[in-house]
Amino acid sequence: MGKTIAQKIIEQHCDGDKVDVGHIVKARVDLVMGNDVSGPMAVDIFNKININRLFDPEKVVLVADHFVPNKDIKSAEQVKVIRDFAKKYKLPHYYENEGIEHALLPERGLVLPGQLIAGADSHTVTYGALGAFAFGIGATDLAAAFATGWVWLKIPKTIKIVLSGFLQQWVSGKDVILEIIKKIGVDGATYKVLEFQGSGLSGLPMESRFTISNMAAESGAKAAIFPVDEKTIAYIEKNNKQSYSYYTSDDDAEFTETFELDLGSVPLQVAFPHLPSNSRNVEEIEKIKIDQVVIGSCTNGWIEDLRVAGQILKGKHIASNLRLIIIPATREIYKQALKEGLVEIFVEAGAIVSPPTCGPCLGGFMGILAEGERALATTNRNFIGRMGHNKSEVYLSNPAVAAASAVKGYIVHPQEVVN
Repeated sequence: MGKTIAQKIIEQHCDGDKVDVGHIVKARVDLVMGNDVSGPMAVDIFNKININRLFDPEKVVLVADHFVPNKDIKSAEQVKVIRDFAKKYKLPHYYENEGIEHALLPERGLVLPGQLIAGADSHTVTYGALGAFAFGIGATDLAAAFATGWVWLKIPKTIKIVLSGFLQQWVSGKDVILEIIKKIGVDGATYKVLEFQGSGLSGLPMESRFTISNMAAESGAKAAIFPVDEKTIAYIEKNNKQSYSYYTSDDDAEFTETFELDLGSVPLQVAFPHLPSNSRNVEEIEKIKIDQVVIGSCTNGWIEDLRVAGQILKGKHIASNLRLIIIPATREIYKQALKEGLVEIFVEAGAIVSPPTCGPCLGGFMGILAEGERALATTNRNFIGRMGHNKSEVYLSNPAVAAASAVKGYIVHPQEVVN
C-alpha cells in the first residue's frame, strides 16, 4: 500500500516506526512554536521539568501576537514571560510586534516543504500551504518539545480534496474553505489530514492556499497539506535559500474519503453565527445590518487581501455608525500596504488601521462587541462570544464582501459597490 504526503513526512521524522494509519509514533520536530497565550503555560511547565536547556534554540520559535501591543497588566506579564525565556535561552526566533505567527513564520522563511512543525496554536495547520506537516499541540507537549525536540503522533487518516476549475471574480480561498466546511461539517475532518490535489491548484494563489490551510482547523483537521508546485517554490525562494525535500502521495495511497470541488462553482460565502459551517451564498441572504467590520487576521491579513479591500474602498467612505478595523498580518505586509497607498485609502475611507495583532479575532482587545452587536469579519471563527459579548454575533466572509459591506452598512455582494 502506498503512502500519503502526511505519512511520508512523518516517516522521515521517525526512527523506523511504522507509519500505518492509527499507529502511534515518536517524531522529531523541525520547528516548535508558541505564542503569548500558550507560551507562558509551557514555560511554567518547562521550568518545573528543571532541565535548563533547550533541544535546539534555532528550532524554537516564540511569537507575541495575541495581545500585542499589550492591552493591560495581565497581557504585559504574559508577554514578559516568553520575552524573558527567549533572552535566557538566546532564542534567535523571538518576535514581538512583528506580526501574527501564521503569516510571520512563512514570511521569515522558517517554514519549508517536508518539515514537521508543532505549534501550540490550532491554526498552526496554516503552514501546510507550503507542503509541511504542521499541527497544533497543547502547552504540556510544547514544554516537552522545548526540552526534547520530539512529539508523539498518531498517524492520521487523509481526506483527498480534488480541486478543478478557476475561481469567479471576487471569490477567494476563504469561500473555498467555507464551502468545504459546509459540506463536511466542523467535525468532518477530526484528526484527519486534508490533502488538496487537482488541476484547480494551478490558478490558486498562495494567499488563498494559506487561508484554506488555516481554516482547515475549523473542520477539526489535524493538518492540511498542499502539494508543492511552481507557486510554492516561487514563494519559498523569495524568502529562503535553504534546501528542502517535498513529497507527493503515491498513486495507491489510501484515502479515507475523496471530495471533488469545481472552484468555478464556489459562490461568495458568508458564515452565519455561530459556526463556520453555517455558510450561505451572499446573493441569497437578506439585508443584515452590521455594526463592525474586521479585515485582517492570520486568515485574511495578506497583502493580496488588503489590495482587494483597497480596490473596493478607494474613493468611498464607510457607512455611518459603523466601525471598520483593518489589520495587516505582519509588519512587512503593513509596509507594503503603505508603499502601495492602501493605508491612505483605508484611512480616508474612515477605517482604523491597526499594527499586526490577533486582537479582535479572539475577543482579545480592540473591536470588542457589545450585547446585540453584529460584526462581519475575515477572521476564522464565529463561535458564541468569540469577539465579545455572548449575545453578539459574528459573520465570516472574504475581504471583498467585508469591504463592500463596510461601505453599505449591511452585508452585500461587492458588485453593489463596485461598478
